[in-house]
Amino acid sequence: MIVITGATGRLGSQIVERLLTRVPAGQVAVSVRDAAKAAGLAARGVRVREGNFSDPASLAHAFEGAEQVLVVSSNDAGAEAETQHKAAIDAARAAGAEHVVYTSHQASAADSEFLPMRDHAATERYLAAQGGKFTSLRNGFYASTVPRLIGQALETGTIIAPADGPVSWTAHADLAEAAAIVLAGENPFDGVAPPLTAPDVLDLKSVAELLSELTGRTITRVVADDDEWRAEQVEQGRSEFQAEFTLGMFRAARRGEFAATGPALGALIGHPAAPLRSLLEEVVAGR
Repeated sequence: MIVITGATGRLGSQIVERLLTRVPAGQVAVSVRDAAKAAGLAARGVRVREGNFSDPASLAHAFEGAEQVLVVSSNDAGAEAETQHKAAIDAARAAGAEHVVYTSHQASAADSEFLPMRDHAATERYLAAQGGKFTSLRNGFYASTVPRLIGQALETGTIIAPADGPVSWTAHADLAEAAAIVLAGENPFDGVAPPLTAPDVLDLKSVAELLSELTGRTITRVVADDDEWRAEQVEQGRSEFQAEFTLGMFRAARRGEFAATGPALGALIGHPAAPLRSLLEEVVAGR
């Protein structure tokens, strides 16, 4: 039995769909917070059980009979995320899972400027320390983040954000396909995988240039002062924590933390990983 957590989320749901093209539905189980949201999967023969990273007892039930468990990383950050990941890993091993797969990040590092990267690093250390087979998928930074970063640039003509750096923006669909391939048994990775990323890296200046090309009008990149940007975010209703959290992403980017790229993702999925341009084409077309 292959158990997938977070199976109604953006990444988890796509992983399930791609896995179902490779293995029978009867071999797939999902652990979700709300079983009603996975009713469609249950109707297709997937075992659906409610499981919550904050409730170990629920995980024991959701993971029952697991041979493999995919732990999709938490949306929380800091100590809470680390505690949740450890609980899921412990529950997977207690259920007898021989292989634990974890969705990590290309920039996983204990000294990262961006808090989630430190969480990933702590989880990877815990996985390794527990023994047993594991695969940590070092996923590229989700390309879906870019539309939020550019804000109203297609209307205003400017992308205003703190100084950043090159990022290998990577599509959810490609990363979901990679995870499904690993879970289906075609796993070339033992332990921590190499960066699973799109082949190119772009900073926001490059994004502005690409948008200019796609729209036929000039989109300008404007660099905002860190402190002024943080204050403006708070004025707009974000909490101090949220503003500082996001600022950490920009700091990490300009330190080059997200610049790693390589051929591993394309080689695993058997076709070139989608470039950011394809997503931006959709954004421009849907404006």
